[in-house]
Amino acid sequence: MSQLSVTEHIPTRIFITSEEASVYVANEIAGLIRQRQSEGKPCVLGLATGSTPTRVYAELVKLHKQGLSFKNVITFNLDEYYPIEPTSLQSYVRFMNEHLFDSIDIPKENINIPDGTLPKDKVAEYCKQYDARIEALGGIDLQVLGIGRTGHIGFNEPGSSEKSPTRMITLDQVTRIDAASDFFGEENVPRKAITMGVGTILKARRIIMMAWGEGKAPIVQKAVEGPVTDQIPSTFLQKHPHTQVILDDAASSRLTRIKTPWLVDSVDWNDQLIQKAVVWLGLTLQKPVLKLTNHDYMEHGMGDIITEYGSAYQVNIKIFNALQHTITGWPGGKPNADDSYRPERAKPFPKRVIIFSPHPDDDVISMGGTFIRLVDQKHEVHVAYQTSGNIAVFDDDAIRFADFVRDFNHSFGLSKADGDKFYEKIVRDITHKKPGAVDSPEVMKIKGLIRRGEAKAGCRYTGIPDEQAHFLDMPFYETGTVKKKPLGEEDIQVIVDLIEKIKPHQIYAAGDLSDPHGTHRVCLAAIYQAIDRLKHKDYMKDCYVWLYRGAWQEWDIDQIEMAVPLSPDELLRKRRAIFKHQSQKDSAVFPGSDKREFWVRAEDRNHATAEAYNLLGLAEYEAIEAFVRYHF
Repeated sequence: MSQLSVTEHIPTRIFITSEEASVYVANEIAGLIRQRQSEGKPCVLGLATGSTPTRVYAELVKLHKQGLSFKNVITFNLDEYYPIEPTSLQSYVRFMNEHLFDSIDIPKENINIPDGTLPKDKVAEYCKQYDARIEALGGIDLQVLGIGRTGHIGFNEPGSSEKSPTRMITLDQVTRIDAASDFFGEENVPRKAITMGVGTILKARRIIMMAWGEGKAPIVQKAVEGPVTDQIPSTFLQKHPHTQVILDDAASSRLTRIKTPWLVDSVDWNDQLIQKAVVWLGLTLQKPVLKLTNHDYMEHGMGDIITEYGSAYQVNIKIFNALQHTITGWPGGKPNADDSYRPERAKPFPKRVIIFSPHPDDDVISMGGTFIRLVDQKHEVHVAYQTSGNIAVFDDDAIRFADFVRDFNHSFGLSKADGDKFYEKIVRDITHKKPGAVDSPEVMKIKGLIRRGEAKAGCRYTGIPDEQAHFLDMPFYETGTVKKKPLGEEDIQVIVDLIEKIKPHQIYAAGDLSDPHGTHRVCLAAIYQAIDRLKHKDYMKDCYVWLYRGAWQEWDIDQIEMAVPLSPDELLRKRRAIFKHQSQKDSAVFPGSDKREFWVRAEDRNHATAEAYNLLGLAEYEAIEAFVRYHF
C-alpha cells in the first residue's frame, strides 16, 4: 500500500513485513549506488544503527555478493555513544563493521562514524569538521533513519532545533532505558552521545525513515500525522520535500488510514472491516454495541454500512454475535458440544497441545490462565521454552546459586575443594567483568539453569509433569549478548523435531512483535518456517495455531478470535505461576520502558480486555486472555 493520505504529511509506504520493507530500501540504496557509478560520481550515504536497519544491511551484503560494488560509496553515520571505545560491544563502529562494512568492498577511508573516544574539549571542533566533510562532498544523497520512542532521529532528543548541527547531546531518560538491554543495565548506558543534527539530516537530498513493529506505531503516527514540533524531532521531516516513510504492517497500525480508514475516504466494507469499525465506534462512544444508533454511524463516517444493512440494529446484532462467539471457557474445545460457533473444535478430546514460550516465563505471563485451564480440562499440554533466557538474570543471583552449590557440597560431604573453586571462579568472573561485557560460559550456564529451574517450578504448579517441559535452547540466542545470531537451520530443525514428536492438535505461539529485544520475532519466524515445512502432514491438517501476546502488547478487540475469561481465583493462580520465576520478580534485568512488573502488566492487560468486552455489552468477567488464529 502506498499513498499520501489526507491525514499524512509525509509520503508513507506500508509493507506487510519488515523483511519485504527492508528489501525495498536495500534496492533503493543499490539503485542509487549504481546510478552514481554510471555517472562516475561518488554516492554519499547517511546510515543509521539499531535493530531497524539490520535487515537492510544484510540485503546490501547479499547484493554485494551478487556483484554490487561499494567502492564509490562514502558513508556518514548518524551517531555514536560518548564516551565509548570502538571495540566495545555496544559501539556503533563495531555494529557497522559487523553488519555491513566488513562484508563489502567499501574503502576504509570512505567510512565516517562519530568518534566516541575524543577528549571532551575536542568534540565541538570535531563536529564542525564532520559537517564540513559532508558539505565538501556536495551533501548526503540518501539519508537512512530509524525513529526512537521519543520521536528522535539520530540522537536528536526532544527540544532539538530544526537547524541543529552535528554536536554532543545528553540522552533522554527514555532513550537510555531503551538502550539498557544492550548495556546490561541502565546504569551502564552512557549519558551522552555525538549525533548528526536535525539541520544536517534535513540537508540530505533524499531521506528514508523506517519503523517496524507495534511498539513504534504511536510515535510513527505522531511523526507522520501530527503537528511539527521540536518535542518530536522526527516531525521536522514533514518539511523535507523528498522524505519517504517505510513501515511494516504493525508499525502503521495507528495511522488514520489503517486504524479508521472510513474517516478519511470511502472504503470497501467487508465483515472484518465492519467489525473493526463497530468496535471502534462502541469504544469511542463508550456505548454497548447493541445501543449504537443510525445517528452514531452517520456521524462517524460509517453511513455506508447502514445503507447496506438497512439499520444499525442489524449491524449491531451481527457484530455482537461475532464478539460473543469469540468467548470460550474451553480453549481446547468443549467435548460433546455443538462447536458451530465456538473458536475451537470439540473433537478430538483431549488434545495434544504445545505452548511455545520464547523466554522461560512468557507462557505463564502471557497465557497462564489458559495454560492452567487446558491442564485442568485434561489436555496433554507440553511447554517448549525456545531460549534459555540466560542474559536476563542478575549477577548477584548467579553468585547466590554458586554459593548454594558450594554449601550443598559441604553439607552432603561431596567435594569441598571443587565447590570452593567453582564458587571462587564465578565470583571472579563476575567481579572482573567490565560493564556491558559478555559473561563467562560458566556464568551463562548458571543463569540459564536458574531460568530453567523457575520454568520447571511454574510447570509443576500448573500441573504438568517434568517430561512435558521441553528446553530447546535455540542456538541463535546463545551469544551472551542482546544481539543474537540470525535464525539458522539448526533453530528451525529444533522446532520441526518437537512438532513431529508430539503431533499436536493445538499450537500456541507468541505473536508479540513489540518485544524490544527481537527474540519473540525470531522465535515466531522459526515456528512459522517449521509449520510451513510440516503443513503437508496429516496431523498438521488437524492442528490449530493460536497466537498470544506477551508483556509488551495486546490484541485489539476487533482482532481477537478466542477470548478466554478468567475468574478472580484463576487470575490469582496465574499470578502465583508467574511468581515461580523469581529472578524476574520485583525488578527484571530488561524491564523495557514500562516500570510495572511483568505480572502487573499481564493482569492490567487482562483486566483491560475484560473491561472492553463489558463496555461493548458482553458479559462482565474479571479478566480475559486473548488469542488470534494463524491460518497456515
